[in-house]
Amino acid sequence: MVYVFLADGFEEVEALTPIDLLRRASVTVQTVGVTGKTVTGSHGVPMIADLLPEAVDLKQADMIVLPGGMPGTKNLYASDVVRAAVTEMIETDRYVAAICAAPSIILGSMGVLQGKRATCYPGMEDGMTGAQAQPLPCVQDGKIITGRGAGAAFDFALTLCAVLVGQEKADQIADAVCYVR
Repeated sequence: MVYVFLADGFEEVEALTPIDLLRRASVTVQTVGVTGKTVTGSHGVPMIADLLPEAVDLKQADMIVLPGGMPGTKNLYASDVVRAAVTEMIETDRYVAAICAAPSIILGSMGVLQGKRATCYPGMEDGMTGAQAQPLPCVQDGKIITGRGAGAAFDFALTLCAVLVGQEKADQIADAVCYVR
């Protein structure tokens, strides 16, 4: 099970690309509307979340995904549920994936990137406290996966697929959507 946390102002591409590709990989994905059942992206696209935060069962989670976007990332960080989910996933050695501003504003602010290689939106590296910033589309360091921004959403999503269902299946999905590497 993968939970994708959404808050008003989320970056649509960074949320929907992982949702779509993970579902193509037959991974169960549930979206969580942190700011309500209907969540509006940073470019005005409304989305109806599958769940509200009180319905999340982290015991079932293999991964959580935190998209970027403004003010979506700040709205996610303001959520006690999101911060508790990050903490629980880290403490139980399960996957935490964050892209764009989320590695800096959420993971960096929580101190979970200490000594880890990570990437984020260019210019936000200082917020990744203790991380070794990498100017790459996607970086995996143990169970933490970070992505650079909307343009890296396919690399990010395919990495999530690879860790959950294997590289062969991720490659099949990349081919099926005509992703050019």
